[in-house]
Amino acid sequence: MSSHSTTPGAPARTAASVVTDGTEPSVAPATRASKSKAAKASKGGTFRNRLRRDRALILMTLPAVLLVLVFNYVPILGNVVAFQEYDPYVSDNGVISILHSPWVGFEQFQRIFEDSAFWDAVQNTLVLFILQLVLFFPIPILLALLINSVIRPRVRAVSQAILYLPHFFSWVLVITVFQQIFGGAGIIAQTLRQHGYEGFDLMTDPGIFKFLVTAEGVWKDAGWGIIVFLAALASVSPDLYEAAAMDGASRWRRMWHVTLPALRPVIALLLVLRVGDALTVGFEQILLQRDAVGPGAAEVLDTYVWWNGVRNQDFSYAAAAGLIKGVVSLGLVLAANKVAHLMGEQGVYKK
Repeated sequence: MSSHSTTPGAPARTAASVVTDGTEPSVAPATRASKSKAAKASKGGTFRNRLRRDRALILMTLPAVLLVLVFNYVPILGNVVAFQEYDPYVSDNGVISILHSPWVGFEQFQRIFEDSAFWDAVQNTLVLFILQLVLFFPIPILLALLINSVIRPRVRAVSQAILYLPHFFSWVLVITVFQQIFGGAGIIAQTLRQHGYEGFDLMTDPGIFKFLVTAEGVWKDAGWGIIVFLAALASVSPDLYEAAAMDGASRWRRMWHVTLPALRPVIALLLVLRVGDALTVGFEQILLQRDAVGPGAAEVLDTYVWWNGVRNQDFSYAAAAGLIKGVVSLGLVLAANKVAHLMGEQGVYKK
């Protein structure tokens, strides 16, 4: 008798017979339930359990969520005035004023598209964006690589503090500093006149205004922008650098094949966000210098909305211009994020 034979009282199918004939035993409901519970436990439990577990974090973030809802999402409802001839003096209550303002459809948008000053502002905005993208965006990356290469911690900390400091200056102070250096009565112009040369005033030259604005942005915010890149560099394992050095990679090769690939996801994310912010190139900075160079060189979309809409109390016109800017910016974010996906990066959100 074979050792695998069964007695009359034993189960008819054993594990060996299951493997032999290729059939699968039926799964009991209790087994399925236990597997389901195990799967839920591996994913953090049920929604109620996760809610109970994370209630402290939810309570901490609740005020921030409420602030975002009140100041960012609720005002979106006010964009309805872009399709009206809004009159704020109908009532002291803004909601009642909106309800009693006459509807004009797309008349405000038609006014905007027929205004040549609007297209001039769009052109200036795009030129400034391209300049800042080409000249400003790479500088924080280069500074982060430079600081990361410094070995002495004290030198690194001092250099970071010096680079961060201008970020905390107001635009009024930043423009004042540039005025004292590059203005007609600035240090450089006075020094040239003292030595018999003709002075200059870069602060009132419309031809170089866009480069001047970019230089101001670099001096003010480049140091602050390296924080994200330094954080990404801190996550790179030193073993990768040691392995590359053992393989004979030079310092340049290690930076190209180890450092830059570590920064690539962060660069892609910030680039997508920067493209989405293309139509916002600095309202306060440009408004403070607009009168010095004239609207032909300094008028951008934000200042155009201010002067032609808010300042003249044509709120429907301003809302329509702002709505156009928001829709175009959203489209730019989605397009840039799609390009990031095609390049194999995550971007703002996953596929």
